[in-house]
Amino acid sequence: MKTVATNKSASFEYFIEDKFEAGIVLEGSEVKSIRKNNCSLADSFCFVRKGEVTLKNMHIAVYDKSGAFNTRDSRRDRRLLLHKSEIAKIVGKVNEKGYTLVPLKVYFKDSLVKVEVALCRGKHTYDKKQSLKEKDLKREADRRIKEYV
Repeated sequence: MKTVATNKSASFEYFIEDKFEAGIVLEGSEVKSIRKNNCSLADSFCFVRKGEVTLKNMHIAVYDKSGAFNTRDSRRDRRLLLHKSEIAKIVGKVNEKGYTLVPLKVYFKDSLVKVEVALCRGKHTYDKKQSLKEKDLKREADRRIKEYV
């Protein structure tokens, strides 16, 4: 499993509660561009409309060797492929107050491009400060252990 892109700000901005693995509908030139690590999940999000999950604002650079028949919009909406039961679970949670659907990472599973999406609750500023404090304490403990050894 080769990870291509990760959404680093998602774990800082949200409490991650439930993760799903989804396929993604892409064109051939987009897959080639992803193989060259030319994609980004920054500022991307997911939403559910008419029983379909859509990934919005994911940047996939235009493949330079593709012909004239490719789409030039690098931030177009892309459909995610999930089971109906998973979509029903997501819709039930997203309709609750405070829940959102966030893409976490894009990776290859064998030869297929997959997207890991998560149901998340937003963090408050005091939660973010607490997670930064825990991260600093963990880093300091790791330094002490390394010095001791």
